Order: sequence, then structure tokens, then C-alpha cells
Amino acid sequence: MSQELMIQFLVEGRELVAEASRDLAMLIATPDDVAALDGCFRAIHTLKGSTGLFDLHPMGTMLHAAEELLAAIRAGRPGHAEDFARVLDAVDQVDRWLDALEGDGALPADADAAGRAIQARIRDAAPALDQAEAQLPAVADWQLSAAFTGLSGTAIRYTPRVDCYFAGDDPVAIVAAMPQLIALSIAPRDAWGELEHYDPFACNLVIEAVSAAPRGEIEAAFRLVADQVELAELTAAEPGAPAGGMTTRRTLRVDAARIDHLGMLADELVTAKNGLVDLAVAAEALSGGHTLGQALRGRQAQLDRLVGDLHAAVGKVRLAPLAPLFARFPRLARETARALGKSVRLELEGQEIEVDKTVVDGLFDPLLHVLRNALDHGVEPAERRRAAGKPEAGLIRLTARAAGDQVVIEVADDGAGIDPARIRNLAVARGVLARDAADALDDREAVDLIFVPGFSTAATVNAVSGRGVGMDVVRAAAARLGGKVTLSGEPGRGTTVRFVLPMSMVMTKLMVVTCGGERYGLALDSVVETARVAANRLVAMRSSQAFQFRDQVVPLVILRELVGAGSQGARAPRGDAERVVIARVSGELVGFAVDAIVGRMDAALRPLDGLLSGAPGLAGSTLMPDGSVLLVLDLAELLS
Repeated sequence: MSQELMIQFLVEGRELVAEASRDLAMLIATPDDVAALDGCFRAIHTLKGSTGLFDLHPMGTMLHAAEELLAAIRAGRPGHAEDFARVLDAVDQVDRWLDALEGDGALPADADAAGRAIQARIRDAAPALDQAEAQLPAVADWQLSAAFTGLSGTAIRYTPRVDCYFAGDDPVAIVAAMPQLIALSIAPRDAWGELEHYDPFACNLVIEAVSAAPRGEIEAAFRLVADQVELAELTAAEPGAPAGGMTTRRTLRVDAARIDHLGMLADELVTAKNGLVDLAVAAEALSGGHTLGQALRGRQAQLDRLVGDLHAAVGKVRLAPLAPLFARFPRLARETARALGKSVRLELEGQEIEVDKTVVDGLFDPLLHVLRNALDHGVEPAERRRAAGKPEAGLIRLTARAAGDQVVIEVADDGAGIDPARIRNLAVARGVLARDAADALDDREAVDLIFVPGFSTAATVNAVSGRGVGMDVVRAAAARLGGKVTLSGEPGRGTTVRFVLPMSMVMTKLMVVTCGGERYGLALDSVVETARVAANRLVAMRSSQAFQFRDQVVPLVILRELVGAGSQGARAPRGDAERVVIARVSGELVGFAVDAIVGRMDAALRPLDGLLSGAPGLAGSTLMPDGSVLLVLDLAELLS
């Protein structure tokens, strides 16, 4: 089977696992949730059918047992939380096998034994279920023939097994017992005459029909041959197949590497387009070149719009929902909590938000590390939670929300929280800081020590944490994605780890300034105005200066001092006025004194890597038209 088909199976398999896991969690809490039961059955049925495309017999037979149990419950058998928990074990096992298929290309050596063990537990929940192993269909998806378009009811497709008569199944009798059939289509491999003369060894019988009977009754009638029957709901407004006029959404799967290359070309177009501004200025400076310069500016404006639209379109193509990423954590959380002997509930929110695929792909490891920390260090053992008046089961919430052109992802627990005093003492005990240096830190700075390489709050080493691979890895991963990560919490009231990341690959409008002989970029959306502030308008304010700006006192900050260029090169003569960029930082107006304002430009912001990846106060970098690198400043972080 082709590699492309396996990739598609892995992608769709994870989506189906996520759907089934979500529905099963609802069923464990509310066993009579009909919508969740139907959704879970459809997901497992589709997943089971997909295994028929590959040599995944252990997965198929285990899922068949789960499907039989769900079918029995849908047909009227009472369903209990324990039933759905056993089906969830099967879904978790599929999730682990998908990991193995993605990493090793094959199921583990113990797959057959593991599948049979779970299958046996499911069978124990319903001993009366048919014990025959599944004869998996070759193709999971099917379409009714055009004859059924415009009908409503339950669509049926029944393919009897070759050994159906030996198994006690009479397809003719089953069909005859369905008086509600309102249409029937039979597709023989060879003509044989009447249905009564059907010979399963000589003909390939496919029975397609639409019934007005309730779905549960149809499933009960086909109980003995459930693995050979596929059902689907039809409405009169929804034809049964595209041939009958169904309107379908056109989609195209594209290799991510091609999209990445397209994005890189769009970035380079932005840089090339910016160079036209310098050409226009140079042309206007020539004798008689004004007309040429104006023509270049007109072309540059037109190209500016087109490149902007192209860059935005490529950014949208790269968007992917967070749902598949989030869906991987419930099973891992259950396994980790079980290993630690804790009871924990994981809640997910905001999975529908779409972000750049690079962010989705790069977030699994850091989020998993944070989740494991929350389970190990955050959520207390049951006895300590009871003593603190908390529910015995801990709560961890993994949430995502949009914030402008950024996405904020949080992992919050209701556990023991963070004690800054304990962090200071651990830093001293482990040689990270001297006692006087640790005592000089405020609480926010003390908590930030958790991101120091090698620092860990774990008292002992276990299978989950305490091995010296700490939150510095998480911060580095966020920086590689062009974002930041912070940590907050209070003793006894839980901890929150917050990721702030770019939502999409978008162009940023920058103002270019010079300080100490170097050029820097400032995000134009934070700039309120530029001004020349006379020296006699400056007033002393504590250890710095301020000036009056439209009935408001605005502090003045010398930008070259913030970026560490205070002793590099000679400052441009100030004369009797300062060149000031007035920006809004964290909701407050701040004036930044610069040597010169060079101009404005569009830029494709890139995350910093190498030595600069951990440098504070930098939002990223971009290329100038002359090929040089422009560092873009994070004003809020510079002032913090």
C-alpha cells in the first residue's frame, strides 16, 4: 500500500480517535447521551473499516468487538459507564498504535496480544455478543447508487459473507423480513436469475436499500452480520451520492514542504518589493528623473497590494486547527495520572482555533512537558487535596483563544501552586544563586527561575519528571515558534503556563529607526505618533525625564540605552530637540528617543534562532532590501 495512503490513514485515524474519545468521555459521565453514542459508533465503525486497507488485523478485530458492544447498546441494551470505559481502552490502544505506525511504520510486536486482551474485556461486558472475528470490508467509505437520490430514511448497504449460510445467516430471509424497504438494488458478479436462487459462492451480492424503519430496528435485524452492514442517515434534501447532484466541498491535500516553500517565496517577494522604494528615491534624485521616480512609486504601490494579498493567502493556506493536537493529550494524561496514582480530569477548550501549521507541529513536545509537570508537580495526591478541602480529582484545563493576530494557549491546574520562597531556597540549595542574590528577587523574578536550564522543583526522580530536562526546553521551543511562554501561580491555588504565539504567517508593518549606529524595527501598530520634543519641554521625573503630550505626561526613554548601545558610537547631535517615537506599551504611552527615523516597511517577521533566540526584548528579525538583517524590538519586554 502506498505511503501516501498510510499518511492519509494516520491523519484521519487521529481525527476519528479524537471524535470517539470526546464522545466516550461524555458517555462515561452521561451514559444515556444518544447523540454521543451515535457519534462514537460512527467514528469506530469508520476507523474499523479503514483498517481493512492495511495489514492491521489486531486493530480491526479489537475495534469490531467495541463496535458490537456499542451496536448492542444502540439497539436497546442498557449502557453503563464501565462499558464505555472499556471501549475507551480500545480507542486509547488505537491511539498508541497510531504513534507506532507513525514512528516505526508497523504495529508493535505485542499488538496481537494487547488487542486480544482488550477485546476479551469488552466481550466480558456483553457475553452474548457474536464471538466471530470481523471480516473487514476492503473499503470503508461507500456511496449509494443514484437511484436513491432525494429519498429520506436510513440507507443500508449489505454484503453477505461467502460463508453466510454456514454461519446461519440467510441474506434472502433477512431482506424478505424488511417490509419497510422502499427501494432495492442488487449488484451480482454474475447473473443468476431470481434472488431466491442466489448462490454466495458463485455471485458477489451487494444489497443497497433505503428504509423508513428506525435505525435501531434495522441494526437489530442485522445483528448477526453487523460487520457486513453499513448504515447512514439520509434526508430528502440530501442526495445519496455526488452522481445524484450532491454539492461537495472541494479539497486538495498538499505536501507541507510545498506550502513551506511557497511561504518562503512570499517572504522574499516582500523583501524584493521593499527595494523599489529606494529605487524610486534614487530615480527622483536624478536630473529629470522625477517622472521616472513617480512611475516607480506607482508600480511599487500596485505590487505592494498584490504581494500583501499573496502573503495573506499563503498564510491562510498554512492554517490548521488545534483539534488534532489537543486530541492527543487526553489519553496521555490518563496514562500519566495512572502511573502517578492520581485522579485527574482534563478539559479542552478552543480546539477549533486555526493557527499556522508550523505552530501546531512544534507545540506537541512543549505542551506535553507542561502537562506532565502539571500532573506531577501541580496536582496533589488525593489525601492532600482532601485535607485542603479540594475535590479528590484534580482539574487541568488546556485552552486556546485568539488575541488579535496571536493565539494564547494555557495549561492551568488547580493544584499546589507556586511558592516563590521555595523557589528561592531551591535556587540557593542547588547553586543557581547566592543567598543574597536570591533574596533580592521579587516574586515574579523568583518564579522565572523555573526557566533556568537544569533547574527542577522535583524532589525525586520518577518516570515523569525530575531528570533535569526542565522548562528551559519549553521556553526555547516557544521562541523557535516566534512566541513566548510565561508561568504564574499562587500557593495552594494552582499554576498557569501561558504560551503567546503568532496565529499565522502575516506581514508586519514596521517603523525603522537608528540608535547607536544600528537600525531597529518597531511594530507600527504600537506607534501613536512621532515628534520632535524641545529640550525645554523635558522635565525631571524620578531618575528619568518626561514631557507633556496632549494634556498627558509621557515618560521619555532613551532607546539606545535599552538596547545596550549607550557606549557604542557617537550619538547623533540632539541640538535643541529630541527625535521621539511615541508608542503605546501595555496600555500606557511611552516616548522613545531615537537618533533618526529612517522610514516604514512591510516585513515578514521571522523567529530568532541561535544565540539570539533567548535574547530579551527582541520580537524577531527580517531582511532589509540590501540583504542586511533588521532586529525587531519587543518594547513591552524591553521595559519590563
